[in-house]
Amino acid sequence: MQPYLLEMKHISKTFPGVKALDDVQLAVRAGEVHALIGENGAGKSTLIKILAGVYHPDPGSRFFFDGKEVEIKKPLDATLQGISIIYQDLSLFPNLSVAENICMGRDAGKGPFRLVKRKEKRELAARILNEWGFGIDPDARLDTLSIAKQQLVAIARAIAFEAKLIIMDEPTSSLSSGEVELLYKVIDDLKRKGIAILFVSHKMEELFKVSDRFTVLRDGKYVGTYDREELNEEKLIALMVGRKVEAVSRQETQPGEPVLEVVSLSKRGHFKDVSFTLRKGEVVGITGLVGSGRTELAHALFGLQKPDAGEIRLNGKAVSISSTQEAVKYGIAYVPESRQREGLILQQSIVRNVSLPILKQLKNRLGWIDGKQEAKLAEGYIRSLDIRPAIPEMATGNMSGGNQQKVVIAKWLSTNPRILIVDEPTNGIDIGAKTEIHRLIRSLAADGLAVIVISSDLPEVLAVSDRVLVMRKGTISGELSIKEATQEKIMNLALIGSPKAKGNEAVGL
Repeated sequence: MQPYLLEMKHISKTFPGVKALDDVQLAVRAGEVHALIGENGAGKSTLIKILAGVYHPDPGSRFFFDGKEVEIKKPLDATLQGISIIYQDLSLFPNLSVAENICMGRDAGKGPFRLVKRKEKRELAARILNEWGFGIDPDARLDTLSIAKQQLVAIARAIAFEAKLIIMDEPTSSLSSGEVELLYKVIDDLKRKGIAILFVSHKMEELFKVSDRFTVLRDGKYVGTYDREELNEEKLIALMVGRKVEAVSRQETQPGEPVLEVVSLSKRGHFKDVSFTLRKGEVVGITGLVGSGRTELAHALFGLQKPDAGEIRLNGKAVSISSTQEAVKYGIAYVPESRQREGLILQQSIVRNVSLPILKQLKNRLGWIDGKQEAKLAEGYIRSLDIRPAIPEMATGNMSGGNQQKVVIAKWLSTNPRILIVDEPTNGIDIGAKTEIHRLIRSLAADGLAVIVISSDLPEVLAVSDRVLVMRKGTISGELSIKEATQEKIMNLALIGSPKAKGNEAVGL
């Protein structure tokens, strides 16, 4: 049997008041794709940050890499050993060229870190891009590339640093289906060259497609390591959550009066002639392919961009929403697609994040923020939304994705909205936390909130929606009641503009 490239033994990590990891182990072979899985809060992110040198583990933790015991105290130590990490947000420099991004950090030290001239950087980048068939101009500015191409640049950077192990954190979260297939091909090429991949994902289908072995964490503890042949989706979920996950039960609800009417709304280059109605106590799902205009429509409803034509009516009255402040005043709240970049201040506590939109309302007569009222507000949402860990002063950057999402939802519920728009509500969230978020959305609607759920996850759309609107090339290509909606009908509307395929055009997932 092939020896291990990486062995992590007795890995523990304690944050103030929280044991994030407790005697965890991980062993990865060269040339394999090794899935690291578990619910949000299981400790995956903490473990990979320890491996990448971002966090220091507790005493007694041991690392073995390429046959030797090593110490990883900082990110440079990990890179020198041949460990590279590609975070979900890629952590690249958008205003620099592709070549500069690939060679960033190679200007000091020995070996791959020696001084590199500009011409040499370009030649190195061009050689790697050409050898691996990435089809990217080394002189192009990074921000002119698609997310998929930027991800290839991040992989090229790892190759330039002679990585033996590449950690990929939710690598397909922002990719189209075609781009995902391209990534799979690159992963196969990396495997053939003996490079190991530590693959972190919540998407079951892709886990079973690319992974050779699985290590499961639960509640900060090691559950086990399994070959792909030992598992199926049901067994894997049971290992992750320690229980059977029940689907969200759908109770028939009777939507109330219209609270939002969108009439022929248009924004040049993004969406055109969009019309729909949203009622009190109703969940309307909006789906479509990447680039169909879903998120841009949400931005227009929340005052993040101004439409060129059309009308927005709230409770039957036409309104102009030119800023987020006006949107909040009208009772509209928006949970953005990226909770980390747009939804939270990661260095700040649960308390401060929840209170941010209503700080003015929490000021006392002297103009100071009433800390007791602020804490009381956050504690109420911690209880009602079951936010974990239930530590009001915990920095949200140290929380799992599912609990971060609950904090963002709490933040906007604090504004007492009548309409809640949620963009990709469970992106990067595990199966257990995903079900919790779905239940929360249905519960909010049952309490009378009008909810718009924008999602590319079709099972999610079908799980939470009362009606489904499908967008294609910036327009509404169809509307389906939840009783008639299927994944096939939705995909046909998204791809060809009709719920029924024509001839050989039937499309499924």
